[in-house]
Amino acid sequence: MTNKKKTVDQELIRELAALLTETELSEIEVEQNGLRIRVVRSGGGAVVRHVAPPPEPAEPAPPPEPAELDPSTHPGAVPSPMVGTAYLSPAPGADPFVSVGDTVKEGQTVMIVEAMKTMNQIPAPKSGKVAAILVDDQQPVEFGEPLLIIE
Repeated sequence: MTNKKKTVDQELIRELAALLTETELSEIEVEQNGLRIRVVRSGGGAVVRHVAPPPEPAEPAPPPEPAELDPSTHPGAVPSPMVGTAYLSPAPGADPFVSVGDTVKEGQTVMIVEAMKTMNQIPAPKSGKVAAILVDDQQPVEFGEPLLIIE
């Protein structure tokens, strides 16, 4: 590994560890250019797992199926406005805010993202039909990560 690559990896790990502390998340994982880094907080500190890129495939991969396309490029994607934990219902055991197939109105709460112990309601940016919910209840989410798609 070159010194420059090693320095970049160390800087990224430090930034991720700082983000864990700042957001009080228990773990974070990023993948970039075939390099996956996972930082997990345990007890008194952070544990870092560094996974080497997978070996290059012998044959080129087939083109992605339409379902495999990046949902963040969909015009109806609703991105997370912050790093936090997504909640699909207002309380444990309660009905979800929305389900696939529901019709929503602009401004209607579609889920909650908890960040720094504050519950932030996520409003529908437009009226339409919920085509997909892309996160699970209590799933950690990143800034800009698509949460659901409204068509």
